[in-house]
Parts: sequence; structure tokens; C-alpha cells
Amino acid sequence: MSAAEAPAMESGEPARGPVPPGGLLDVLGVASVVLDTDGRIVLWSPQAEELFGYTAAEALGQYAARLMVHERHSRLVGQLFADVMRTGQSWAGGFPVRHKDGSTRLVEFRNMRLLDDRGDVYALGLAADQSTVRRLEQDVALSERMVKQSPIGYAVLDTELRFVSVNPALERINGVPAAEHVGRTLREVLPTLDASPVEAAARRVLETGTPLIDETLVGRTPADPEEDHTWAHSLYRLEDATGTVLGVAVSMVDITEQHRASVEAEAARRRLAVIADASARIGTTLELERTACELAEVAVPELADVAAVDLLDAVVDGRQSTLGPSEAAVIRALALRPADGTDAVRAADPPGQIARYAPDRLVTECVRTGEAVLVPHVKDEDLPRIARSPEAAVLLGRAGLHSYLAVPLIARGEVLGALDLKRTRNPVPFGEDDVLLARELAARAAVQIDNARWYQNARDTALTLQRSLLPGHPPVTTGLEVASRYQPAGATIEVGGDWFDVIPLEGGKAALVVGDVMGSGISAAATMGRLRTATTTLAALGLDPARLLEHLDKTTSALDHSIATCAYAVHDPHLRQCRIANAGHLPPVRVRPGRPAELLDLPTGVPLGVGGVAFSTVTVDFEPGDELVFYTDGLVETRSHSLDERLATLLSLLDDPARPLEEACDLLLRTLHHPDNHDDVALLIARAQPLP
Repeated sequence: MSAAEAPAMESGEPARGPVPPGGLLDVLGVASVVLDTDGRIVLWSPQAEELFGYTAAEALGQYAARLMVHERHSRLVGQLFADVMRTGQSWAGGFPVRHKDGSTRLVEFRNMRLLDDRGDVYALGLAADQSTVRRLEQDVALSERMVKQSPIGYAVLDTELRFVSVNPALERINGVPAAEHVGRTLREVLPTLDASPVEAAARRVLETGTPLIDETLVGRTPADPEEDHTWAHSLYRLEDATGTVLGVAVSMVDITEQHRASVEAEAARRRLAVIADASARIGTTLELERTACELAEVAVPELADVAAVDLLDAVVDGRQSTLGPSEAAVIRALALRPADGTDAVRAADPPGQIARYAPDRLVTECVRTGEAVLVPHVKDEDLPRIARSPEAAVLLGRAGLHSYLAVPLIARGEVLGALDLKRTRNPVPFGEDDVLLARELAARAAVQIDNARWYQNARDTALTLQRSLLPGHPPVTTGLEVASRYQPAGATIEVGGDWFDVIPLEGGKAALVVGDVMGSGISAAATMGRLRTATTTLAALGLDPARLLEHLDKTTSALDHSIATCAYAVHDPHLRQCRIANAGHLPPVRVRPGRPAELLDLPTGVPLGVGGVAFSTVTVDFEPGDELVFYTDGLVETRSHSLDERLATLLSLLDDPARPLEEACDLLLRTLHHPDNHDDVALLIARAQPLP
């Protein structure tokens, strides 16, 4: 019976009935022929019939040499047959055999002597087509060389997940000889490697037959016990021709370098994402504190658990600061994130606080040298050099500070301060990639912080000049109660152009002035100061309001093409009147008891500095209890509302003539002025009083 007719089943019992061919003998087509001592054929297998062309009926009883061997080979065959029968030694080799169709075929033979239970001797010949044998030998040799010479590690595990064989590449990967693999499990061969995921996957492959492709495994083996490696492994089930499960085949490739490159690429992608985020979020305003907060918010939690932005105090004040080796750093905290009350946050300087850091402190070293300071693994002895005080060092130790990084904020070649970063929850220590990212963030933010610093200094200068030129408190005048407000713009440098004034005149009269110089900054503030001085001088001459604006227009034209708007009124308490002229300014509001507030109908005129256009004076009644409200456009103009809508809101707020003037000023500013408005506001309210 051939192997195809009676294969073994998994239970060990022989299979019944024919099965599809698939075994090695079937591939070879091995023919079996038995001869008696005379050389007659006594047994003839179906494969012999296929190989030689003779049926069993044609072959049985015939002399094999006469049937299958050419006459010129008969003597040699007879000698070989006699030697096998006499000595019992097998013979193997290739030999030409005559086919029934007359052709000659090379056949691979193996001959051996047989002995039955009666002592009779027979000769067994096993034969296969030589070309088939050679092809199979080549395939086996090629497969064996491929497995042995492959840089990919290969192994076969049985159904108990014990090694059956490994190739040299896997020996090198594991650092264990092949002989020490066989019969042992993966966890027995590599006890330091977490084998659980691989074994669990192998069992699933055995059960389901579904291959597992390119799963990642990280660990260490005796081949390199000091460093982690990354491998990609694949698993697939092995079965024989009848479907019997034999085990699992494993392939293993070391992808450590590719994995590291992938990790580095991901880190680079993360850095680019953070930098892109920083570019969008840092520097949205020219406010120093806000810019510092934006930097801290970008750094947490992407880069650190706690981030502080600290500037040298001298730098904040607009002075340069260089530190010697023995000098302490006077630092002003600008921003701190997060804002919770954890120990790590409490250990940091609160925003706005000024602290002295001794020369041995790490942040002092950072701002002195302009270099990053990295402590990847913070030890107890490092805490006093990081913290501002012994108490803060205790808090940092309790918070679990394990890694520290400070990078300088450098703009235009000047060290402004430092970005201070700490990790308490993130278990990964700061590394070189983090230093690169922190440097990039600090470099980008430092320019924005420096801009904000200089613009804030410019704003403070302009605001100081502006306030010095405005009256601190309007003077007390006969027949008037006055209240005023000046609100600088929300933007950094856009201050300096708006003004108001109350000027006592002869005969108990008073001039009320409000104006707005176009532009901003110190130049606008200086122009405003000149116009205010000129207005005060001209008002003392007792000029008609229209005539005064004409002189003021000439003065403005001489001031480097400056342009300004102005409303000028002269109150006469005896006549209970106001004479008003307007130079391109928004009209004042008159509030009268028992009547709705109204915008005075005045000729608008043109702004001062335009020249060539006459101004007009309008006289309006101004009885005791009446109010005049003067204001600049920063109070009512916005980008999202029409001017008519805002003026209507202004009138609606002036609904109570008895409201104290200070309260009225606060109400108008609180309701109408937006904090982010890019214009100053000057507000002046005058209420007529009865004469004594």
C-alpha cells in the first residue's frame, strides 16, 4: 500500500480509503519491486507500473533484467544483483532502465536484501525518476541554504511551543546556541524577555490558523544584555498534507535602527507641531505678561509639568543686565503654569514677585552663561540649587521633581531671562530632544517678549507724558460741577492723543475743551501737549469759540502736518448759556431734567490742521441742573457696531440728570469702553450750578 493510500491520522490510527497525494514519497513517485533469488519479479507496485510502463500482470514472473535492462547492461546488473544477494549490502545509484515504450530513462535505484520468516531471500528495489530526485534535492538544498544564510531569524515551534529548530540568524539574535533552544520554550531560553505576548499570539495562531504579521517586540537578549532591541516577528501555522497541525513557524527581524529612526521622526514631528502651535499662540498681543503666559501655556503639558517664565528685573525696566561669576540674579516672575496649588507650583515664584537667586543657583547659571542647564535625573543634593529657598526645596522634593531644564531667553544678543521647566508627573527625564525643543520655543518667544518689553516701555513713557499733560483734577469754576476721566488704549503703544481741559476765564466764565490728536504714542502725546498749551493761551484772550479754533487750526498746521479734532465751549453762568464751536469732533450731549438726552446739533466743521475752512459758533441754553457731556471717539466707536447704534446707547445711559457725575463717568466707561479698544478715551461732564 502506498503512502497516499494509508497515511497516519492525528489519533495514530491509519486512515481508511484514498487521500490526496502530498507526502514526499508521492512527490518522488517511489516504485517498489521485489525479486526472488533467480531475479524474477514477485511484487510490483502501482508506482512501478507508472515509472516503467508495465502492468503487474506483464511484469510479475518475468526476469527483471530482461524486462527492464538493455542487453549491454545485463552483465553489470547481474553482478550487482549477485553481490547484494550474497553480501546483504545495499547498493544505490543511478541506472538507465528501459521503458515499455522502448525509451530509456535514468532511474535512481536503492537495492537491498530481504529475508522472510522462512529464511527465504529476496531483493527489494526502490526506484524513482532521477530528474525528479535531483530536482527535489536541489529544492531541499536551496531551502536549507536560504534558511541557514538568511539574516532573518527563523524557528519552528511544536504544538507545545517548544523549539524544534532555529537557524543561525536566530542564534545570533538570541545569543544562545541552537542546541540550547531545542526542546525548550521561549521563556526558558530567554528568561529576561517578556515572552507572554509572543506565546499568547502563537497559541492564537495554532487555534485559528490566522497568521500574525510584523508584530513588534521590545526587550533584551544575551546577545546584547545592556541595551533594548526591537524586533518585528511573524507567526504562521505549519500543517502537513493531511491538515495535521505540526506547530508554528516564527520569523524574527531586528528593526532596532528603524524603530529608533521612527521614534526620532515622531519626536521631530512632535517638535514641529509644538513649534507650529507656539508660532500661532505666542505673541498675539504686545503685552509682556500675556506673552510670557502664552509661552508657559505652550510648554505645559507638552514639554513639562511645570513651566515658569522669569525675566531679569533690570531687563523688565529697560536696562541691560550682565552678571559676574559671583553676582546674584534679581529675577521677576512673569508667568507660571499650571495655576493649581500643587507643591511644585507653590515652590515656584508667584507671577509679579521679584526674587534673588544666589550665584550657585542653576537659573542664575543659565542667565549668566546664556546656555541651557539640564539635570536629567534630579537627586536630593540638586534641589537646593534649583529651588529659590530651603522651603521651596522641600516642596520640590515632596512633589517628586525628578528632571529639570532651564533654557535662556535670548533676543537680539541679549539674555532676557529663562524658561524654567520641571517634570514631576511625566516619568520620562528631559533629553537632548527636549533641550532642542525648549531652545526653539525660547528663541521664538524671546523675540516676542522683547518686542512686548520695548513696546510696554514705550507705552509707559507715552502714558506718563500723556498724564503729565492732562489736568489732575479740573479746577473749581463758578457755576459748574465737573468730573472727568482719561482711559488709555488697550493696545500697547496707542496712547497719547486724547485730552480734555477746563479753563477758568474772567467774569466767572469757563472754557470746556475736549480733543483728539490723530495718531498715537509719544508723538501724539507731544502734539496734544502743544495744542493744550495753545488752547489755554488763546482762551485767556476771551476769543469767540469759532475764532479760537481758527487760530488753533493754524497752530496745528505748523506741527508737522498733524491733524486733530476738537470741541470748544465757553460757559457763561450769568447768561445761562454755552457758546460752542466744533472742529470735526463728535457732538456733545446735553442732558436736561425732565427731557431725554440729546446730541447737540452743531456744524461739524473740519479737523484742525486741514486749514482753509471757517468754523461756526452755536449758542445753546445751559440752565442750572443741565449737563454737557464731552467725549472722544474711543468711547463710542467699535468695529462691530454702527456709530448711530453706539450714540443711541450713550444717550440711553444718560437718563438720570441727578446721578452724581463721578458715577456717571464710571457708568459710561464701564458700559461703553471695550478693554481691547485700540483708542484712548477722554470724558468730561459739566453740570451747571446756580450762582450764589
